[in-house]
Amino acid sequence: MIDTHAHINTKEFDKRLDEVLMNAKLNGVDKILVVGMDTYHNLRAIELASTFDNLYASVGIHPTSLSGDVEDLLPLFKHKKVVAVGETGIDLYWDKSNLDEQIKYFTEQIELAISLNLPIIVHTRNSFNEAYECLLPYKGKIKGVFHSFSSNIEDAKKAIELGFLIGISGVVTFKKATDLHEIVEKIDISHMILETDSPYLAPVPFRGKMNEPGYTKYVLETVSKIKNMEIHEVDKITTLNAIKLFQLEETL
Repeated sequence: MIDTHAHINTKEFDKRLDEVLMNAKLNGVDKILVVGMDTYHNLRAIELASTFDNLYASVGIHPTSLSGDVEDLLPLFKHKKVVAVGETGIDLYWDKSNLDEQIKYFTEQIELAISLNLPIIVHTRNSFNEAYECLLPYKGKIKGVFHSFSSNIEDAKKAIELGFLIGISGVVTFKKATDLHEIVEKIDISHMILETDSPYLAPVPFRGKMNEPGYTKYVLETVSKIKNMEIHEVDKITTLNAIKLFQLEETL
């Protein structure tokens, strides 16, 4: 398995990082993409990717952390284990008053990803339509993932038609996540990758607790059950989807 979205670069993990990485390995998670959000977390993601062979990094400016200039990110992409731009996107859950500024930062990072020929990791909280409209003019030029997808089947189809993958997080294990269950059931597995969004959104049976990459297996098991597919088949396909999107090495 590959956890394609984990924030183990946050301070919550500092004191137990070795334990968390061992738990991931024991639970079949071979690779982890450590996702940046701002200057501190971008640099920490690169530090971790430089230290551990099976970790990779992305760097970006999160819509709730708008500061600095997007062009300041450029030197960070010189590191060979930085494989994506993000996390970026639109967030209308916390603050709707700065939408224009969010769009500006997001658009600049879309163009950065295109110039670097890298995928982009898109955050959409209460904002799928706004993010989609930002991406639409770049259709055919940009690829990436709508991470921790939280919209409906119609929006999932629009994302796929744009050429994007759907990130399935631990939310899929929640009983009331009916829209996400429908997406997993009806969308072909070739369009999905798995993630935890650690330390957030811990799956059942750890809901409400601190999430970690080792819990990817609960996402895998739930997706397999919903799709009525063998676990090893879902694992194989979603892992290859992630390897292709992020251009990862196939062997450690």
